[in-house]
Amino acid sequence: MNLKHLTNLTKNLPNTPTMPVLFMGHGNPMNAIEENSFVQEMRNIVKRIPPPKLILCISAHWETLGTKVTAMETPQTIHDFFGFPQALFEVQYPAPGSREWAIYIKDLLSGNSVSLDETWGLDHGAWSVIKHMYPEANIPVIELSLDYRKSPKEHYELARDLHSLRNKGVLVLGSGNNVHNLRAIDWRKINDNFAFDWALEANEKMKDFMLRHEHEKLINFSAQGTAFQLSIPTPEHYLPMLYTLSLQNENDQLSFFNDAPVGGSLFMTSVILEAS
Repeated sequence: MNLKHLTNLTKNLPNTPTMPVLFMGHGNPMNAIEENSFVQEMRNIVKRIPPPKLILCISAHWETLGTKVTAMETPQTIHDFFGFPQALFEVQYPAPGSREWAIYIKDLLSGNSVSLDETWGLDHGAWSVIKHMYPEANIPVIELSLDYRKSPKEHYELARDLHSLRNKGVLVLGSGNNVHNLRAIDWRKINDNFAFDWALEANEKMKDFMLRHEHEKLINFSAQGTAFQLSIPTPEHYLPMLYTLSLQNENDQLSFFNDAPVGGSLFMTSVILEAS
C-alpha cells in the first residue's frame, strides 16, 4: 500500500460518522429527464444522507478487463445508449472527479489488480441517478468498474476493502437493477405496475435474504432457482447490489424504496443501509 498517497489525502480528513450506503435501481435512462415517483424518491433519499465528500459509484454500465477507477478531474458525461429523444443526449452532469481520491481508492484495493482510468467518465448508470440526488453537481464523483472476469463472490470480497470509506465521508452507491430482463419486458404494460410471477418471486426472495443478512444466497444467485435465473440473465445489473451489501455493518438498518416493477421483468427496488 502506498502510504504516501494515503497520508497526503487523509492528513486533514478526520473520521466522520458512518455514512449510509445505497443501491439504486436506475431503470430506463428516461428517468434522467422525466418526472415520476422513482425520481421523486431519489431526491427524497438525500434527506437521510449527510453531505458526502465524495460519491463512489459502481455502475452496471462499466464492465472492464480488470478493475479500474476513474482518475480524471473533469469526467465527461457519457450517453451510452441509443434510440432515445435528443433531449436525453443533451443532458450534461458536470460533477468534478478527483485523481487524489482515485489513488486513495486504488491503494485501498491494493490486494487486487486495479488501474487508474482517464478515458471513461460518468455513464448513465451514474449520472441519471446522481443528477436527481445532487443537481448542483458540486460533489466529486468517481466510478469503479466491474471486472467481468470476477465471480460474484470475488466482487463481494473486493467491496469489503472499501469499508473504511464509510467513515471518511464517502457515499458508496451501487447502480443497477436487482431484477433486469429487458428481453422479457411487456411494453404494453410498461406503466401498469405489473410484474411477471417469476420477477415478483425473485424480488421478494432477494429482499428477504437481505433482511435476514443471508448474503451467501445472494452471492450464489444462480443456485436459487428458475425465478432468479430469469431475473438475472446477465449479472452486470445485479452485481452493484453485492457491492452495497458487502459494506453492511451488523447494526445497520436496511430499508427499501422505489420497490416497484416496470414492464413485468424489471424492478426498481432500491436499498439504503444506515447506521443505527
